[in-house]
Amino acid sequence: MLKIGPYEFNSRLLLGTGKYPDFDIQRKAVEESGTEVLTFAVRRMNIFEANQPNFLEQLDLKKYKLLPNTAGAKTADEAVRIARLSKASGLCDMVKVEVIGCDKTLLPDPVETLKASEILLNEGFIVLPYTSDDVVLARKLQELGCHAVMPCASPIGSGQGILNPLYLKFIMEQATVPVIVDAGIGSPADAAFSMELGADGVLLNTAVSSAKDPVKMAKAMKLAVDAGRLGFEAGRIAKKDYAAASSPAEGMIFS
Repeated sequence: MLKIGPYEFNSRLLLGTGKYPDFDIQRKAVEESGTEVLTFAVRRMNIFEANQPNFLEQLDLKKYKLLPNTAGAKTADEAVRIARLSKASGLCDMVKVEVIGCDKTLLPDPVETLKASEILLNEGFIVLPYTSDDVVLARKLQELGCHAVMPCASPIGSGQGILNPLYLKFIMEQATVPVIVDAGIGSPADAAFSMELGADGVLLNTAVSSAKDPVKMAKAMKLAVDAGRLGFEAGRIAKKDYAAASSPAEGMIFS
C-alpha cells in the first residue's frame, strides 16, 4: 500500500497524461496501467472552459486521484500561483511542485523548489516536489514536511533510465516519506530497477505515451512496478565472484 499524506493507493505507478496520440489511446493506456493517480500540467488544461476538449471527461474520475503539477513554472511564485489555481478549480489538494531551473536539461531549481514547497505546505497542500537526485535537497524537503520526494532518474523525457542508482539509494535509505522516482524512465526494466532499489513508487509519462503501442507499454509498466516491488520485498541474493551450486553436495552419489 502506497500512502501519501492522507491518501492510500494499491498501485505504485503514477501516470502522466501528456503527449498521447489521441484521447482513446490515452484512456485505454490509463486503464491498462492500473494507476490510481493521474498527473497533468495545469497550464495545459482548459479547466475553466467547459466547451473545450478535456481528457478528464473521458475517464471515470471516481477511480483516480488527480495530481496537478506546476510544469512551466520557473520561480516559486509561479509555482504557487499554478497550485492555487488547481485547488480553486476543485481538482485536488495534492500538487506536484515542479520549478524548472534549466531550459536545456529541464532540471529543477533547488532553491525555488524549496521556497514553493514551504509556502504550499503552510497553505495546507499535500506537496510532492520534483527534484534532482540531490541527497541533501531530498532531506531538506522531507524536513520541511513534504509528503513525498520525487527524484529524477534522468532528464525529463530522455528515456535514459537510472543514471545514478547510488544517489537514489542514498535518498531512499534516509527517507521517512515515500520516494517516487520521477522522470527519465524509458522501459519496464527501468521501472522494475527503481522499485528493486527500494522506491515506493514510479511516476512516468513519455515512456508510455510515446511508445509504439502506448496501451501495451502501460500494461508492461504496471507489471514491472509490481515485479520490482515484490523483488525488493523478497530480498535479492548477494552477488558473488564465483559460482555457487544450487544443489547441495550432501547425499550425492559419487562413482
